[in-house]
Amino acid sequence: MAEIIYMLAGLIALAGIVIAFIRLVLGPTAADRTVALDAMTIITISLITWLGYMQGRKIYLDVAMVYALISFIGVVAVARYLERGV
Repeated sequence: MAEIIYMLAGLIALAGIVIAFIRLVLGPTAADRTVALDAMTIITISLITWLGYMQGRKIYLDVAMVYALISFIGVVAVARYLERGV
């Protein structure tokens, strides 16, 4: 039963990535696209940790943390650029 719930959670996360990708493509402003990309990276980080749990490998948590830090720095850089404060 738990495996079915974990698979359902993975499918819901993939659906979230698809919805965020649609917003990324159709977003009317650069800020909308930035938020959609940030949402995609957050969902991807959760999928990486989910995959690590499903496979029983702790190294994926390190990968997810590094990806989260790089994503945060990227979003801050884009936000500063959009504010014209670079």
